[in-house]
Amino acid sequence: MWMQISAGQGPVECCRFVYLFLCLIKNECQKQNIKVELLEYEQGEKKDTLKSAFVKLSGELAEDYAKSIEGSMQWICKSTYRKNHQRKNWFIEVELFKEEETIDLNLKQLKIETMRCSGNGGQNVNKLETGVKITHLPTGIVVKSQEERSQLQNKKIAMQRLEKKLAELKLNKVLELNEEKWGKHKEIQRGNAKRVFKGIEFKEIN
Repeated sequence: MWMQISAGQGPVECCRFVYLFLCLIKNECQKQNIKVELLEYEQGEKKDTLKSAFVKLSGELAEDYAKSIEGSMQWICKSTYRKNHQRKNWFIEVELFKEEETIDLNLKQLKIETMRCSGNGGQNVNKLETGVKITHLPTGIVVKSQEERSQLQNKKIAMQRLEKKLAELKLNKVLELNEEKWGKHKEIQRGNAKRVFKGIEFKEIN
């Protein structure tokens, strides 16, 4: 399950709220054995502030937890950045995106080639085709490995590199599909907050 936490067009106080809420999520998820990965983020202007954060939650309880915090969040706190500022209600929004199915690494979709390795390594390197090149036919992604003396090891490394590139491709696709939500940071809807926090101590009151 993917989740975006956004301050929208809000000021620095909202960016601070995003940072604090992300810290809260990490603590809550740790207690529920939910893994949290920070995939993308946009830094705020001040230290320990974030304009937005895009995270991946994984684990048996990940989806239920994510749905429990989807929506608008409210933080009631006097600004620590602007001394005489009257506003004390800050809002952020949590949006969920379902993770796409994993790209199939079916052998029928892979073109696996062997090649001679270059570099130091004696006659074995020059004569035997221990290097491996893999092409993922649906996407055209090509990876190589020729560091190891064993063809089996090079194939394993190449497969790992391919999986990493496909994972990056999948994430980029999701970010592109949700460009308006991710890049433009739509205006946060106020009211009906799912969770409410108060004070510098960031204590939940609802």
